[in-house]
Amino acid sequence: MTDMHFIKGATSAGTSGRSQNVYNPATGAVTSSVPLASAAEIDAAVAVAKAALSGWANTPPAKRAQVMFKFRELIIKNLDRIAELISTQHGKTLDDAKGEVSRGLEVVEFACGIPHLLKGEYSAQVAGAVDSYSLRQPVGVVAGITPFNFPAMVPMWMFPMALACGNTFILKPSERDPAAPLYLAQLLSEAGLPDGCMNVVNGDKEAVDALLDNPDVAAISFVGSTTIGKYIYGRGCANGKRVQALCGAKNHMIIMPDADMNQAVDAAMGAAYGSAGERCMAISAVLAVGDDTADRFVSALAPKVRALKIGQYDEPGVEMGPVITRESKERVTDYINQGEADGAKVVVDGRGLSLQGYEDGFFVGGTILDHVTADMSVYRDEIFGPVLSILRPKTYEEAVNLVMTHEYGNGTAIFTRDGDAAREFANNVNVGMVGVNVPIPVPVAYHSFGGWKASMFGDHSIHGMEGVRFYTKLKTVTARWPSGIKDGAVFNFHSGSETK
Repeated sequence: MTDMHFIKGATSAGTSGRSQNVYNPATGAVTSSVPLASAAEIDAAVAVAKAALSGWANTPPAKRAQVMFKFRELIIKNLDRIAELISTQHGKTLDDAKGEVSRGLEVVEFACGIPHLLKGEYSAQVAGAVDSYSLRQPVGVVAGITPFNFPAMVPMWMFPMALACGNTFILKPSERDPAAPLYLAQLLSEAGLPDGCMNVVNGDKEAVDALLDNPDVAAISFVGSTTIGKYIYGRGCANGKRVQALCGAKNHMIIMPDADMNQAVDAAMGAAYGSAGERCMAISAVLAVGDDTADRFVSALAPKVRALKIGQYDEPGVEMGPVITRESKERVTDYINQGEADGAKVVVDGRGLSLQGYEDGFFVGGTILDHVTADMSVYRDEIFGPVLSILRPKTYEEAVNLVMTHEYGNGTAIFTRDGDAAREFANNVNVGMVGVNVPIPVPVAYHSFGGWKASMFGDHSIHGMEGVRFYTKLKTVTARWPSGIKDGAVFNFHSGSETK
């Protein structure tokens, strides 16, 4: 089986002669291959999108919205199919996969309201017989570069907004799990999107560089690691492109002594181990304020983590699947080894997990590291696996300082019954997304998603009204119509008066 490109409304095997294997992470077996586009193929796809731009940009927003309404219906109709494609190539459970599609669907639904979202502003009589109004117009050909961990949701955070705003789109999905985004592009075509408006081109660094360097690509959306995000932001901006790069994270959850401990434990289970921890919004560091709070939290959490049912996505009752590749498994294991060597206490050990029938799978068990300190790599770095680090700050102020001084500022949460502490934390912490007794504070689609500090580069967050602003250019028109004005009249713009 070969995963394909999708260009001008049709699938294509490509012409580069290069490809990469795609694996089932649960078994380690090769399930398909994906073609890797050359720079020339990227340029050809951009030319297709450019040719389709004028017709789509000049399509009334209401008609563009009709395509999104139909696309929404097709996603709902084919939800099980999309989830299966995600799970077979990523490894996450079917429930996680369906949840991913549902969060992406929210953005499609938001994009259905694009006629309202593109409304400009109007000021009458800014001077004598002079009116002023603003328009939001498409940027042009835009591209999305998306990660493996949410192969459907993250692309759906980008292309529905971009297309609804009148742009044409090139998607470069992760080459590790390309089946779901390819299928979504086919559904868009079925929904009535004109050929060439949505294109999917698989590839590696050569494809990314070609998108960054092509002068006809006006904007780039990226979600992935900070290292690559910095590169894309720098090179894209140097080439005059608008760039939004959503990057790495180390998300903290503060647990205050007055917190509802059962609620905090249940929240940490989902936030740390859902999708095997491969989420930029995963909680990977718990800051339990005071030793008593930490002891109560760890003693309640550990049995639940030990009881996690781990396996392939289609097994009954499975709660957590494998990580995406063998290299990911080795990297996560190395971090646990280093944390233990640095003095962390391994309360629950996910290393060496072997499941009968899946001995070659990329499984890491849920792991808890207690007595972690701020100088350890398991705390500083984004591990991107099912590893939860427990730190024991003595005071609220010490806990907040850890959050404030960390390199990343994507998401954070506080669990407390103290409204004053929660309000102070939410207002003053230097993190882009904050949860109060909510462990994964991913905004709903009509708000916008984006971190601070090294978690994001660029001026616009993704989806919501920030998405509309990123995918449109503001134009302001000032107009005077001379009908009925006496010959020889001179307008004093500053005063708004008319003189002769």
